[in-house]
Amino acid sequence: MKLPEHPSKNFPSAEEDAVRSDGVEARYAEGAYRLAYRDEAFLLREELRPVRIQLELLKPELIQQEQGIEHTVAVWGSARNLSAEVADAQLKALEAAAQGRDAADPQMARALYRAKVQVRHAQYYEAARRFGALVTERPFHGFDTPCTLVTGGGPGNMEAANRGAMEAGGTSIGLNIVLPMEQRPNPYITPELCFQFHYFAIRKMHFLLRARALVCFPGGFGTLDELFETLTLIQTGRSRRVPVLLYDEQFWKRLLNFDMLVEEGMISPEDIELFEYVESPEAAWSAIDEFYRCCGHHPAG
Repeated sequence: MKLPEHPSKNFPSAEEDAVRSDGVEARYAEGAYRLAYRDEAFLLREELRPVRIQLELLKPELIQQEQGIEHTVAVWGSARNLSAEVADAQLKALEAAAQGRDAADPQMARALYRAKVQVRHAQYYEAARRFGALVTERPFHGFDTPCTLVTGGGPGNMEAANRGAMEAGGTSIGLNIVLPMEQRPNPYITPELCFQFHYFAIRKMHFLLRARALVCFPGGFGTLDELFETLTLIQTGRSRRVPVLLYDEQFWKRLLNFDMLVEEGMISPEDIELFEYVESPEAAWSAIDEFYRCCGHHPAG
């Protein structure tokens, strides 16, 4: 007689019982008789929120373990930035449409201004794309293999970084969130590493669980939320120290006055050292490599 592979095999698996429960009389197929873990209405009850939170933590964790994901680099930034080719085409189309129209048309003027801004912001898309390729191609000092790139999974800078990783022949992760607008998985995420979240808090936890560096491109409320939560966790010792890089010093200093926070005593002078500015994808990669090369830090430490 062949013995079970594991003591738990003495009992039928949940999958086996799920199959056995099929084919019950229609009047019992829904409602109380249905196995709890196959009862969607039951799992979506308000009282089951703690269970859903646990499932959102466990599912991506177990899948990443199975896929051998150990170290990641997170890339954040605006979902609204376009690639250079798309931004240029959009501007040219608007300029052509504006021909012969009243130059004082406020709606057209706003559209043209926005299109020109998009052309300028395309530099961030292209930089994130290049950085995604660099992370995928080159392991940092002390790492046996390159880190896996992780983004929020949407368009804009997220798409660009995933795209760069794919074009470099690597895998990358997308942590999507259910939103009424903007959020659909971009086509460059590795399909088996494309996740979807309901809870922002659990999604942000997964950004940090394996992160060995974080690169923050210019963005809006969501980007700022991710950045400040990370800085707070590192500042308070709730998360290990990792490189936090802000791309484009001019943008960030125009947006945020960290020096004023120091002057007013709201943060300590050493808190400014929790992040640094970078101006190119190559500088971002080098800053991370230098952190692990010269500062005595080790990815497993």
